[in-house]
Amino acid sequence: MALPLPPGLTPPEIAFLCEMEMVTVIPRQRLEALDLLGGATPPLHPPHRTPLPLWLALLLKRQRRANILPPPWLHPSSLEAILNIETDVNKEFFSSPPPLPPSADGTNITSPPFLLSSTADAPAEALPYHWLELGEILLDAAPDDLVGPDAVRRLMRDLREVRMAKMRAGVEVLDGGGVVSLKGVGGMEVGEGRGFICGVVDGLRKIGASKEQARREREAEERENGYEGGGDDGDDMDI
Repeated sequence: MALPLPPGLTPPEIAFLCEMEMVTVIPRQRLEALDLLGGATPPLHPPHRTPLPLWLALLLKRQRRANILPPPWLHPSSLEAILNIETDVNKEFFSSPPPLPPSADGTNITSPPFLLSSTADAPAEALPYHWLELGEILLDAAPDDLVGPDAVRRLMRDLREVRMAKMRAGVEVLDGGGVVSLKGVGGMEVGEGRGFICGVVDGLRKIGASKEQARREREAEERENGYEGGGDDGDDMDI
């Protein structure tokens, strides 16, 4: 008998989707274009920078055929600035995500992970949707390509704790019928916080249902007591 799966995506599944993010590589060897399901990749000509999917960049990195150029937001100075925004400038909300690219007809139909938000040209002070899992993957597979990997690891841990604390504090407004803004929250953060938030919402729903049931029972009891104590006078008053 198969065990029931939790609702939503699991962390390994979110990390798998993150591997579709585009990153910038610096090839060490020439490589012709590869025909993939999403289209052909650009040919690699050292030392020209080339955008590739993360999964392919990791493969070339393991084969020592390319180096991965980390996105600007993964630099220690950028993470320090984002952490300052999260803790001092904007204490209640999350830092703004990267802006959506404008389209020809004025509509934005592109969404993560198909935005170029993790390449070498990405904004330096905006965390993309897959910032947490992409940073952990690069720290594990390509620490020599990062600037100050120990500082990056420490700052990412601090950012993760600060943002998760904001998510936990945000659910307090749900008791009063408010809403929680998740603008700027990453994919892994949503996956990790889903169980906690859904548990709180389910608990509030049960509490609200019990309060409603108690109110109805109290009103029914008051009506019954009023009819029994009122007698004919109560009937006359109703007429």
